[in-house]
Amino acid sequence: MIASGGVPFAKTGGLADVVGALPQVLRAMGHEVIVVMPKYEQIDYVRHGLNPYLDSMGVWMGNTQEWCRVHMTTRAGVPVYFIEFHEYFSRPGLYHDAAFNDYADNPRRFGFLTRAGLQLCKDIGFRPDIVHVHDWHTALAAAYLKIWHWDDPVLGRAASVLTIHNIAYQGIYGAEHMDYLGLQWSNFTPDKFEDHGRINFLKGGIQYADMVNTVSPTYANETRTPELGYGLAPYLNDKGDRYVGILNGVDYSQWDPATDQQIPARYDAERLEGKAICKRELQRRLGLDAVDAPLIGVVSRLVEQKGLDLLAQAIEPILANMHVQFAVLGSGEKELEAYYGGLPARYPGRVGSYIGYSDELAHWIEAGSDFFIMPSRYEPCGLNQMYSLKYGTLPIVRGTGGLEDTVQQYDEATGTGTGFKFYEPSAHAIYYTVGWAVSTYFDRPHHMRAMIKQAMAQDYSWERSADAYVQLYRRAIAVKG
Repeated sequence: MIASGGVPFAKTGGLADVVGALPQVLRAMGHEVIVVMPKYEQIDYVRHGLNPYLDSMGVWMGNTQEWCRVHMTTRAGVPVYFIEFHEYFSRPGLYHDAAFNDYADNPRRFGFLTRAGLQLCKDIGFRPDIVHVHDWHTALAAAYLKIWHWDDPVLGRAASVLTIHNIAYQGIYGAEHMDYLGLQWSNFTPDKFEDHGRINFLKGGIQYADMVNTVSPTYANETRTPELGYGLAPYLNDKGDRYVGILNGVDYSQWDPATDQQIPARYDAERLEGKAICKRELQRRLGLDAVDAPLIGVVSRLVEQKGLDLLAQAIEPILANMHVQFAVLGSGEKELEAYYGGLPARYPGRVGSYIGYSDELAHWIEAGSDFFIMPSRYEPCGLNQMYSLKYGTLPIVRGTGGLEDTVQQYDEATGTGTGFKFYEPSAHAIYYTVGWAVSTYFDRPHHMRAMIKQAMAQDYSWERSADAYVQLYRRAIAVKG
């Protein structure tokens, strides 16, 4: 598995969660797995137990040879290899600088990482059946296997699987990088890498991969459409049944209120007293009034994709007309940071916010809230709604991507369901869906109790997802032949 990051070493999104969890579960199932990623400057060498592995490794790019070092550690028995190349990876950010400007040499950085991952297999004699790559950063591996390694004694038998975590990010760069990347100009065509005169890493990866998947069944369907395919829908449709959706899993060793050591009190579906303690402590921590009001949690990047601009339009009418509280944790666009950061002063005792990120506070919000809102414009999978289900914190979500697949709509007639869904991406829809949840809290507490119990019984473990990936790997091997 070659990837641009992985928990707990380097994380910027859901990709890192998958790379951190899936290999461990696959190994527990009896499969042999290695992970290759960059040795970023931010990785704590001592804390994670890294050790020098290869003092020198030559990596042939298209028009030059680069020399790097390799370090290694193990995590739950899985070897994780780190490519050290100071010119590319010894800088503060993973993909961009502090002003969120992409590094200009990203195509070279991640093209090199991908070639280095394949070269490492050759140098250590690891003969993979599958090379599993993630997003545009390492999508070129699917092409390299067929262009350069089709008859290689180590890599020649390997089939490729490409996982798309967010199709909006495709790795589109100038054609001047083609020679360095070693993709051959004969592949610079509209059906492969060429995209309006530029290189599109993800597009070429889709063309060459034996199997392609994304991180939820609904998102797989959505990305086949012009609206959410971001220009790649025709190529995904051309894959036919070789493009599928597999839900991400949840690491319940980290996200289970019965064992979570970060929250004020433990609890489970049969003993919910601890959840009430968590709510009181969250109210205290964020300066919220200690009253019986539904507490709505937000843990999110404060960006338009997550619908936080829509929530900003709805939150003050909600506060004006409903007896509710909000707990907000996140960072992102400066305007939204300023807005949400300023709400506690304007609504003292009713809104608490922390601009930034705190893993402990994220756990507190999941445990102490009654509802958890995710008004995303699109959401490939989403993890927080699955955490919320386990913590008995009913999700309020827009029915898109993985949110649609994992949250079951509340049925007022029967009291069944695990959350509240809306479909129109608007402040109006958010307002009325929050109102529906709030009325259920006050007027139908027996339904709340039943929904909480049903929510906490949901199983979105990595074991289930890993079974689906094993079937995907087998299909990729069959496709390669």
